[in-house]
Amino acid sequence: MTNISTFDFARVRADFPILSTTVRGKPLSYLDNGATSQKPASVIEAIDRYYRAENSNIHRGVHYLSEQATDAYESARAKVAHFIAAPESDEIIFVRGATEGINLVAHGFIETQLSEGDEILITHMEHHANIVPWQIAAEKTGAVLKVVPVNDAGELDLVAYSELLSERTKLVALVHVSNALGTINPAKALIAEAHARDIPVLLDGCQSVPHMPVDVADLDCDFFVFSGHKVFGPTGIGVLWGKREWLERLPPYQSGGDMIERVDFEGTTYKGIPGKFEAGTPHIEGVIGLAAAIDYVNGLDRAGALAHEHALLLDATEKLSAVDGLRIIGTAQHKASILSFVINEIHPHDIGTFLDADGVAVRAGHHCTQPLLKRFGVPATARASFSFYNNFEDVDRLVAAVTKMQRFFG
Repeated sequence: MTNISTFDFARVRADFPILSTTVRGKPLSYLDNGATSQKPASVIEAIDRYYRAENSNIHRGVHYLSEQATDAYESARAKVAHFIAAPESDEIIFVRGATEGINLVAHGFIETQLSEGDEILITHMEHHANIVPWQIAAEKTGAVLKVVPVNDAGELDLVAYSELLSERTKLVALVHVSNALGTINPAKALIAEAHARDIPVLLDGCQSVPHMPVDVADLDCDFFVFSGHKVFGPTGIGVLWGKREWLERLPPYQSGGDMIERVDFEGTTYKGIPGKFEAGTPHIEGVIGLAAAIDYVNGLDRAGALAHEHALLLDATEKLSAVDGLRIIGTAQHKASILSFVINEIHPHDIGTFLDADGVAVRAGHHCTQPLLKRFGVPATARASFSFYNNFEDVDRLVAAVTKMQRFFG
């Protein structure tokens, strides 16, 4: 791993092998970080090293390889806890991704917390993964789903949020940073307002963790989820953090091996947390890769990386705004480095295909936020999302490709 004491873009970019790829004879400008991030060599090497030197199942073996794998797995749990400032490593639950983490909580609330007439409060800018589980929870329990609206800039209506909180609200499920708009929500204030009414809060941190330090103790949320592949780690691994009192209250989400203390045909005794939520053989190499990704991020000058990303966002916003017929969707005052746009009547899929011919990779579609884009009167957008390993040349290549396409279709 490169040890970076100050943000050095050239050194950072060299840590990501895939960024030297050429696409159709042109250098790659990877601007789809909101969907998944690229991986530094240290993450790739950590996974390779596990399979070459440590591969074994964990927790159940007394031989050397199992001990090595178990130590790596559990040290990763402690590393994740420190990364998000969780009070206890046992409060870290490894899941397949944020989606499974949300479903785990939803399952627990269906079983123990929700009844007919109760309310679940979400926002208009949620990812489908933070909408559909709560719709299912409402259908199964007779609870009601309430939605906080957004304004024309893509910011939450804070007055409406306050008015929608009530004695019937059993949970607030809220995105920290919008994956479609880049809006950074005032999570700490929203959580405090919910807690004033003794309402727990689940925070979706998929888009915040890659871009900014997160302190769950300071935020004081009750649950926090994020996916490893968005924070420079492998796919198929994610994290659910929950306050101990909540995790102990919720029942197991899945059952099987390694989540039990004792099994008899007459009954089963479950492990405490985190074990009761981690049935079966886990994604061991994914956890090890996530730990390596966290090591890499911790080695960065994060303030410098964030400032670099913000400068990229400002530059891209200014230059794309000058393109005739281009409309930026989401103009919140506080944004992460995500830029969604449409151009006249050109379908975003055509935008994405046209840009790919110039080696510029963007996302095109509804970004799993169909209700949000419907609010803005568009079925889809093109989305450029920047990371600290992008540069101003990537911005210029994006703008040049968009300008060329606008002229072609115009």
